Amino acid sequence: MKTRIMSQSQVRRTLNRLAYEIVERNRGASNLVVIGVERSGAVVAQRLVNHINQIENTALEAVSLDVTRFRDDTPHEEGETRLPDLTNKDVILVDDVLFTGRTARAALDAVVRSGRPGSIQFLVLIDRGHREYPIQPDYVGRVMPTKHKERVEIDVSELVVDVVE
Repeated sequence: MKTRIMSQSQVRRTLNRLAYEIVERNRGASNLVVIGVERSGAVVAQRLVNHINQIENTALEAVSLDVTRFRDDTPHEEGETRLPDLTNKDVILVDDVLFTGRTARAALDAVVRSGRPGSIQFLVLIDRGHREYPIQPDYVGRVMPTKHKERVEIDVSELVVDVVE
């Protein structure tokens, strides 16, 4: 069974709200680097950057990050991250869904290997609870407590959110 929990317009309004929160907290967008966790998090990051650019009249671009090699629960190969130097930057790390915190922990490992950011802030579209790591987002689109057996799916083509049981 699939239940729609956020429509396209709800996601758009939520990202607009989060963009304003980011701009306010960081006193503008001049020092921001927005990094989206591949796959769906990168799409959310790009949409978020579009809202920030409209608000601030800037030309930010979202950076995509593959965290596979930084995960502790899957085998991986060594390699380099493709992130710019993040020294003294305010990093907005974006993911679609926060569940156990494993992906967020891996993303943090990748970010700190690319310089020493002035701050790292974490944004998720959906926070579904059930953490295995002590990870808490700074910006949350929607808190959606779920059962372990349920999945939250983000349709990146339409940018809608569904819960699948």
